[in-house]
Amino acid sequence: MRLLLDTRVFLLSTMASSKLGKPARDLMESADEVWVSAASIWEVTIKLALGRVDGDIDEAVKSIEASGFRNLPVTAQHAAAVRRLPAYHSDPFDRLLIAQAITEPLHLLTLDPLLQRYSELVIVVPS
Repeated sequence: MRLLLDTRVFLLSTMASSKLGKPARDLMESADEVWVSAASIWEVTIKLALGRVDGDIDEAVKSIEASGFRNLPVTAQHAAAVRRLPAYHSDPFDRLLIAQAITEPLHLLTLDPLLQRYSELVIVVPS
């Protein structure tokens, strides 16, 4: 299985947070590939600037490789695929992650049950 982590799952996994439950960790450990989108790094950068999260963006980027995760760039194809998504969710970053998951295809690992409406590729795990 190839997984794309949503931003919150990525952050919790790199912080070794107990808020990321065993089901999510088991899926990540058993996956053939685990991807982190450039869109998630962009989202974290914005949240850091607004004071909504604490941390160091350079350390977050380093943690991708240190964790054995792979970088997923945002392509024009990904961005254009957003237009085909129904308006179930208003967060532009989540919508881009969904578009990437569908385009690649990858399973999107998330804590947000609203995203499951988009595709069978979305895996919602409890926090």
